[in-house]
Amino acid sequence: MTSGLTQSQASRAFIRLVDYLSLTKPAIVALLLLTTFCGMVVAIGGIPPLPTVALTLLGGGLTAGGAGALNQYIDRGIDRRMVRTMGRALADHRLRPMQGLLFGLALCVAGLAVLAIGVNPLSSILALAGIIYYALLYSVLLKPSTPQNIVVGGGAGAIPPLVGWAAAAGSLSLPAFFLFAVIFFWTPPHFWALALLKRSDYARAGIPMLPVVSGEVETRRQILLYSLQVVALTILLPLVGLGGGFFLLAAVLLGLGLIRHALILQRRGGNRFAWRMYRYSSLYLGGIFLALAVDALLIG
Repeated sequence: MTSGLTQSQASRAFIRLVDYLSLTKPAIVALLLLTTFCGMVVAIGGIPPLPTVALTLLGGGLTAGGAGALNQYIDRGIDRRMVRTMGRALADHRLRPMQGLLFGLALCVAGLAVLAIGVNPLSSILALAGIIYYALLYSVLLKPSTPQNIVVGGGAGAIPPLVGWAAAAGSLSLPAFFLFAVIFFWTPPHFWALALLKRSDYARAGIPMLPVVSGEVETRRQILLYSLQVVALTILLPLVGLGGGFFLLAAVLLGLGLIRHALILQRRGGNRFAWRMYRYSSLYLGGIFLALAVDALLIG
């Protein structure tokens, strides 16, 4: 009896832990930490001291996860009306709203403290800007009010490489903002591909995503236009001192793949090609930043 009770308690505790972890949006955090680390490498042309890397990634992971939890707290009502998100812990009432809010705030405070004390104040200030951008500007103001929400709101996900750059170099320089721009222009085609897949969800929830407001044809056109812009931007990065021959080759090859997916989606439409665009665009961003980091190490 005691053993069974203990096992049941352990099972419930594990499920609760998984629910809290899900609030942080781990897959998104992983991609953000990749861009953070690559920003560090590119900033100094090498790998920073391991304690700096560890503290930066810890602080960045905590703040990004905390911002994700705050987003789910703010969006819990919307999430209940969407098939994609109705199973989230707050939307499904497995966690109380106050638990989600306090968890998100605690992660943010802990992450900011790690960055401010263990790394440098600038990295902490930038991480705070990312939290405010995502949790307040995007989640509260932009998402429910304009189809351009993801265009402007994309800046939130573009801040991590700035955090990494500041953590490694101690300051920001012009090339760092080109890393910001890459993610800023990448975000709309990536997210709109998902929005095409979940158009009925967003319509049901009353969220004015581009496919809901302007239709699928216009959304596919915008995905192609933004894809062309982000590919052009990456190819021009060597002109501002970001990347050399290796990166340029990778940017061209990865960019051709992105444009191919966007063209197929634009011409043929359908969920299958929207999903392929969404999946490839994630790999594309990771590949671009990894290529930048590898190139920096080769040159360094």
